[in-house]
Amino acid sequence: MANPALRSSGERLRKIEGRHNALVKELRQAFSRADLTSDGYCAIEGMRIVEEAIRSGLRFRAVFFEESAPERAERLLPQIGSHVETLLLPDKLFNAAVASETPQGVAALVRLKQFSLDDVLDRLTVGPVVVLAGLQDPGNVGTIVRSAEAFGSAGVILGEGTVSAINSKVIRASAGSIFRMPLVVARVAGAMEEVINKLRTSGVRLLATSSHKGTPLVQANLATAAAIFVGSEGSGLPRGMAAKMDESVAIPHSEHVESLNAGVAGSIILYEAARQRGQL
Repeated sequence: MANPALRSSGERLRKIEGRHNALVKELRQAFSRADLTSDGYCAIEGMRIVEEAIRSGLRFRAVFFEESAPERAERLLPQIGSHVETLLLPDKLFNAAVASETPQGVAALVRLKQFSLDDVLDRLTVGPVVVLAGLQDPGNVGTIVRSAEAFGSAGVILGEGTVSAINSKVIRASAGSIFRMPLVVARVAGAMEEVINKLRTSGVRLLATSSHKGTPLVQANLATAAAIFVGSEGSGLPRGMAAKMDESVAIPHSEHVESLNAGVAGSIILYEAARQRGQL
């Protein structure tokens, strides 16, 4: 007998048995490559993340449900427009398509909002710009994007050497903030030089985060238009980029700790910027 939860979902769910279905292939490839589909959709996974995407007003192409998790379909289908493809997959097929080692029974293809550097500069009254240069840890990138939304930021710029914003671990760590924060990708060679030049001509001060040297955080002026540069977890900002900074901002901490996690350091500076602006 069919599961009552699935019966109540009506005829919206299209059952897929084979791995060669075009949408299933796109989902699997988008996850495995951490890249957009050929027509610009991003793969996401998990109940909370899919609901955040709905709440953020993203455009959905398809939603995929695991056969053994009918309660997911029962809860989400009323929130999804009737024009969106909704597919029911056998557990084995679903698990092979998604990125997580512990799948949560629902995944989707969504289109992220697009922003330009000008869009970010237009928001400088909201808070500082965050520039990530060479951050490879997806957890750190997702954490900073989440903090950027929580403490007020004009936007986040992802520079050369930084992990892709659509990496499934980045999306998970951002807890949905990545769907709403203005993100600008400047990961190709030479793009960051253009970003820095445009920030300067817009009157934005360039600030580097530092574990040891620089202006102590509480003495730094974070209330005016600023761009906070966060370098790689191991070596910080590239030398050439560091030379272009107006100031380094140091976060005092115990001498027993060599340095702070990049996600933690970025979040602390964003908090202090919000405090100085009277936003907290």
